Amino acid sequence: MENMDFDLRSVQEARDLARAGQIATEQIATYTDEQIDKILQNMVRVAEEHAYELAQMAVEETGFGKVPDKTYKNHFASTVLYNYIKGMKTSGVLREDPVNKTIEIAEPVGLLLGIVPSTNPTSTAIFKAMIAVKARNAIVFAPHPSAKKCTLRAATLMKEAAEAAGAPANTIGCVSMPSMPATNELMHHPDVKMIIATGGPGMVKAAYSSGKPALGVGAGNSPAYIERTANVAEAVKNIIASKSFDYGTICASEQSVIAEECNKDQVIEEFRKQGGYFMSPEETEKVCKILFRPGTTSMSAKFVGRSPLVIANAAGFSVPDNTKVLIGPMGGVGKEYPLSFEKLTAVLAFYTVKDWHEACELSKKLLQNGIGHTMSIHTQDRNMVMEFSAKPASRILVNTGGSMGGVGASTGLAPSFTLGCGTWGGSSVSENVSPLHLINVKRVAYGLVDCANLAANDPTFNHPELNGGYAPAQAAPQCTPAPAAPVQSYIGYSPTCGTCAPYSPVNITGAPSPSEIQNGAASAAPAPQAAPAAGDQGINTAQLNDMINSMVKALKGE
Repeated sequence: MENMDFDLRSVQEARDLARAGQIATEQIATYTDEQIDKILQNMVRVAEEHAYELAQMAVEETGFGKVPDKTYKNHFASTVLYNYIKGMKTSGVLREDPVNKTIEIAEPVGLLLGIVPSTNPTSTAIFKAMIAVKARNAIVFAPHPSAKKCTLRAATLMKEAAEAAGAPANTIGCVSMPSMPATNELMHHPDVKMIIATGGPGMVKAAYSSGKPALGVGAGNSPAYIERTANVAEAVKNIIASKSFDYGTICASEQSVIAEECNKDQVIEEFRKQGGYFMSPEETEKVCKILFRPGTTSMSAKFVGRSPLVIANAAGFSVPDNTKVLIGPMGGVGKEYPLSFEKLTAVLAFYTVKDWHEACELSKKLLQNGIGHTMSIHTQDRNMVMEFSAKPASRILVNTGGSMGGVGASTGLAPSFTLGCGTWGGSSVSENVSPLHLINVKRVAYGLVDCANLAANDPTFNHPELNGGYAPAQAAPQCTPAPAAPVQSYIGYSPTCGTCAPYSPVNITGAPSPSEIQNGAASAAPAPQAAPAAGDQGINTAQLNDMINSMVKALKGE
């Protein structure tokens, strides 16, 4: 292995992890709820013991965010998540409907691939390991190369904690030599059954292009609208708390603030009072030049998750030490207005509109650059909330911070670090991903309707133009059973039985016996004439024999 090129070694490691993970998958699928809960409790304990250590490692390795906030993220991904999912039913019978006679049964989806971003490297690894085990799946992680040490450390801690509590060996694995070939190998490995992709647009697109079921998360570009009835001081407090949390590295964080002309001055004054710094046009232009890669609207990794002081100094101007967020007024949306795009750092765009109608149109334009993800509104008017619920975002957050509200820390949403964007954002899910997305649900269904008479017994099926003339179902009259035959060998036939005329068996001398019919002894005959009606006198014996022989030939397939 030492003499092999790095990419080849990383691919081989990926294959080995997938094979070992598949064995663990087959074993953990049989675990009881009690066994799974014991494993999760130990994972939570270990995650809490190392929450601060992992946060330090993440900040030191990536340069993104704050240690205190990353410590809380690790707590949120373990303790808060566990308290939410511990009573969640993810195995055995989920529901039973005695009326419709159906039973829903949960089964694990199989080995998972967890792609981990550099912005939330340890908390995402803890989160995905927890929900995978809760759903009785094994998981293999593919870290971002710039966060491989801290992600590997978090995954190793979760692996050891799980196995110490009784989980199969290799229930949790992690690539130690991350590379694009290794991630690609895992995406296409036959043992990997589902991909949970959290990362950049390219990685998410690759996951959906792999041919495997994937839970992908697109970019966010959340606008925050401070409507005229809002409590401005409270709205600003929540927005600053959200945008400054881990220096804006959560994709649900606010990217733009929209105020109305009637409350603009109050909003600006409140932001300044609480630590917001409004940049001049010249300062805004300087920040835009360093914040984005040349000629693009993609952020430079150098300034992801950075403090406003670091960004201002790099741009060539100074700000007060207590500055929590930089704010740049924008006059539109698009490449000419770079701050109208996603900025996972402590910088906000600022817009002013006449009324909610303009705010509505502006929000839709802003969301096109992060469609399907999240938006926020601060208002006391429920009707306004419902108006904005029509926007193309999977989370419409009301009177709360985007970072905390989006992940479920300050709202009733499921605690999650994988936030679906729905079909707007090219995602297969629109909600916060949980263990319920990592199970297959089988349905046991008992028969309720007679299959042989499905159409005839369906009162809503009325198509007399069909051959056979289906009409609405009615109570069918019963044919009178045939009386016992006085002669040893005869065949009874009523040509009008279809309309339930009285049944009159006819004794036929010399008719073939059942054994003769089976042995093909019945003589061939030409097709019979039309049968006599029920009221006609007598039955022509030769004609009847012709009918019988024709029936025999039909039964024999001749």
